[in-house]
Amino acid sequence: MSQEKRPYHHGSLPEAVLEAAERVLVRDGLAGVGLRAIAREAQVSHTAPKHHFGDLANLLSELAARGYQRLAAALYDASESCTDNEARRRAMAKTYVHFAAEHPQLFGLMFRNEIISLSNQNLLSAMRRAMFMMACSVVPQAGDGQIAMDDAAAMRVTVAWAYLHGLATLLIDKRLNGIARVSPFENAQALVEGVLDQVTLTIHLPSDN
Repeated sequence: MSQEKRPYHHGSLPEAVLEAAERVLVRDGLAGVGLRAIAREAQVSHTAPKHHFGDLANLLSELAARGYQRLAAALYDASESCTDNEARRRAMAKTYVHFAAEHPQLFGLMFRNEIISLSNQNLLSAMRRAMFMMACSVVPQAGDGQIAMDDAAAMRVTVAWAYLHGLATLLIDKRLNGIARVSPFENAQALVEGVLDQVTLTIHLPSDN
């Protein structure tokens, strides 16, 4: 049964288009995302997405910005009740990987520089907030990205991010299923949970000696 066409107030149409774009992305993957497909999903004219967003790259950049905003909010919520730095680091690490696993299509879009536009200011702002919120769990002096980090801090943040992003990517791409099958873990998700619970990421640098 076809859905009844819903009327939109002019000011809410961009929101409706973004919601439709996310539904198409989740259902059909990046290969299925196009301006016409989004317009059909939103039940608006085929020119509406282009009218409000200019082109597909800018529309997807706005959608990616939403992803970073949600990630930042999730990281904030995870860290708010933590009483010490170790608990905060572990909570934020789990949140990053869980977010990726729960929103694999959106998470993938957020890191596809050939599809999104890094000149989009909403995207840059949301990206900076999420990434430096995570960085602060590793190196408190990371600030909001406006304060320069020393070399040790930059290396610690880079290794921690690579560790979490690697885990998230391996989980999404189902590359851990084989290891899980020959282990006591029920599945790949349980394996990653075990890693996040038990493995402490410690980076020894020359300055630590």
